[in-house]
Amino acid sequence: MRVADAFREAYGTDPEGVWHAPGRVNLIGEHTDYNDGFVLPFAVPWGVTAAVSPRDDGVIRLASLQDGGRPRTLTGLDQATGWERYPAGVFWALGVTRGADIVIDGDVPKGAGLSSSAALELCVAIALNDLYALGHTPLELAKLSQKAENDFVGMPCGIMDQAASALSKEGHALFLDCRSLASRNIPLDLAAHGLTLLIINTGVHHELADGQYAKRRQDCENAAKRLGVPALRDVTDLAAALAQLSGDERKRVQHVVTENHRVEAVIGLLRAGAVLEIGAILNASHLSLRDQYEVSSPELDVAVESAIRGGARGARMTGGGFGGSAIALVAPEKAQAVREQTEAAYAARGWAAPTFLTATPAAGARRVI
Repeated sequence: MRVADAFREAYGTDPEGVWHAPGRVNLIGEHTDYNDGFVLPFAVPWGVTAAVSPRDDGVIRLASLQDGGRPRTLTGLDQATGWERYPAGVFWALGVTRGADIVIDGDVPKGAGLSSSAALELCVAIALNDLYALGHTPLELAKLSQKAENDFVGMPCGIMDQAASALSKEGHALFLDCRSLASRNIPLDLAAHGLTLLIINTGVHHELADGQYAKRRQDCENAAKRLGVPALRDVTDLAAALAQLSGDERKRVQHVVTENHRVEAVIGLLRAGAVLEIGAILNASHLSLRDQYEVSSPELDVAVESAIRGGARGARMTGGGFGGSAIALVAPEKAQAVREQTEAAYAARGWAAPTFLTATPAAGARRVI
């Protein structure tokens, strides 16, 4: 395995083990997680793999094959910079002070919005949990990884990405109640219904930590306070709520409340075997994210519109927005037409060509060696 070979080259010894955590794609339920709402992601076949051995001297040695593979030695967590802040934050959140030698390898497409950061956090978290016999459950590791990203890295993300990486089951989507953190795996066998899920990576990444993501979250918190509810998940009369609000807060509430309903509708259709019918709900989600939550981008809008023109049953942006990827529910025989439509639309605008991936639900974080 490449990461184990790199570990031997970097540190002169075999790793104690190798762990893997996947990225995720969100089928439906966007920007609902930090509003105590519902989400329906699934793990993807791409993620982060780490070869790790324990230490006893408090030193952390970190190397990434995507960053030249040269180890950097941290004698304090405050020395971490760039991508190193994510694993360093996991050491902090888990309270591990003994250190470790780590080599990271990842194959999540860069900037695709498939949550490589959560995969990195979970991969390190499950390794430390095993090596130091910490006894945390997968859900606890997800919560601690979220704490690392919120409080150490400074990104106010919800729990969805970490939970999807930790709890997903192959061949299933993960229905997660982001308030109670109760979850269940919902069978998602698209092939059995003559469908595939195409990820359209726009190749454009607008940094979420620049304040736009935090601004949306603040809008939601302000609206909940104005409406006198703990979170927007608790809004039961949408019309009455909207009558009390204006501007951005009004638009954010409209998206979050209706998006929660869309998650429940998709779950109902999946359980009924009516997979073909979820396409219209994906379309509605994208329009809401574009117009009410205002987190789409020209590249995402063109990808969604082109996919539908190419014959997709439905499409929407996925992830935090401002770039990244769209998903399209497509019959395999129409996938090429979707690709060609999207490539032509990008070329007509002078944009770099998007890339395409076919996503199948994968297993969650685990030890592989």
